[in-house]
Amino acid sequence: MSDTKERIQKDFYARDIEEQESFLANTWCNQCQQIDLGMIEPIEYEFMGRLFIEGKCAVCGEPSITEVIEDDEDDEQV
Repeated sequence: MSDTKERIQKDFYARDIEEQESFLANTWCNQCQQIDLGMIEPIEYEFMGRLFIEGKCAVCGEPSITEVIEDDEDDEQV
């Protein structure tokens, strides 16, 4: 039986540039207590079946983690 508590590295830069920019701009920093300060040094990974992008706050440098929620309905809109 495989260990499902393992981080599986993903390629953040495989996403299209607009999506990358959106993830890096739309953030929340627990240290600064503000939204949309930006994220630097992004790392994307899957953990326990959930997808995350982790980096550093562009203002204070503290860790910032965003869970990626895939919305399949957006893909189906005309």
